[in-house]
Amino acid sequence: MRKQDPVAVVLFQLGGPDSLEAIEPFLVNLFSDPDIIDFPFSRIARAPLARLIAASRARRVEERYARIGGKSPILENTLAQARALEKYLAGRLDVRVFVAMRYWHPLTESVVRALEKDSFESIVLLPLYPQHSKTTTGSSLNEWARQISTSSVRDLTVRVIPHFYNHPLYLDALVEKVEDSLKEVALRSKETHLVFSAHGVPIKLIQSGDPYQVQVEATVDLIMKRGGWSMPHTLCYQSKVGASKWLRPSLHETLQSLALKGTHPVCVIPVSFVSDHMETLNEINIEARSMAQSLGITSFGMVAGLNDSPKFIAALADLVMGAIRAETPATLGARA
Repeated sequence: MRKQDPVAVVLFQLGGPDSLEAIEPFLVNLFSDPDIIDFPFSRIARAPLARLIAASRARRVEERYARIGGKSPILENTLAQARALEKYLAGRLDVRVFVAMRYWHPLTESVVRALEKDSFESIVLLPLYPQHSKTTTGSSLNEWARQISTSSVRDLTVRVIPHFYNHPLYLDALVEKVEDSLKEVALRSKETHLVFSAHGVPIKLIQSGDPYQVQVEATVDLIMKRGGWSMPHTLCYQSKVGASKWLRPSLHETLQSLALKGTHPVCVIPVSFVSDHMETLNEINIEARSMAQSLGITSFGMVAGLNDSPKFIAALADLVMGAIRAETPATLGARA
């Protein structure tokens, strides 16, 4: 009897530039995404517009990456998650874990080519975005669908994990990280204000039916209940781009409001990210920390990313096993 082929697990992430020189082409890829830039006649105008936006933003973005070592650590962190997941599943399941980045290498196309070179029983697609949004999970799955449209990979059974914001082990992993931060001397107070910060999205997207905001709010409620903390808490959003209206309040608005109330200490919890990268290491830990100090918030903590914490890897493993046990595989016939 022939040994059963392994299962391929593909972890999706946005990706990030691996050098200062990669920043502008990374931004071109980002703003060329039809799930990010979409308007009448956009198919014609998207490419030149992406190059224009990337060129205008590159210098400012370079300065931000320079503060955290000149590159994004998201690939290293995601590869560590992939290795840990593969190791965790060994003995339970014959599996190979791949990493597909949306806007920088290794791109989805290269992962599809790698899958074509081997034989797999089925594929599990696991976007590393806890809450589903067209701009993240949807974009990654749409790119996957484009890349496999003429590939032999399209004939394999594919199972999709659309979100995991309410998965018990994921919530346990987040609670553990918050508890670790609250052990810091400066944050050992019932007056510590927990500031949950999620990546923002345009309000127009939410009004179109995107479930992201509802799932983010549910995540915060579930974490607070699971943690059993009596401290006050606030949900806010960060990383706004462009002039359109995005979800509010912003992280900066929240810090200003708390400072006016004389609130400190403050502990910021990145709630839509599963690894440390630009949004946590620079936007929160450098820019927001500096702003808080200038506003008189003397005690400022940030909860570290989940990265390859054992509890988070256990959550990913349970998601994969659950997807494989599912009787009806998900399909990618419609755009995510």
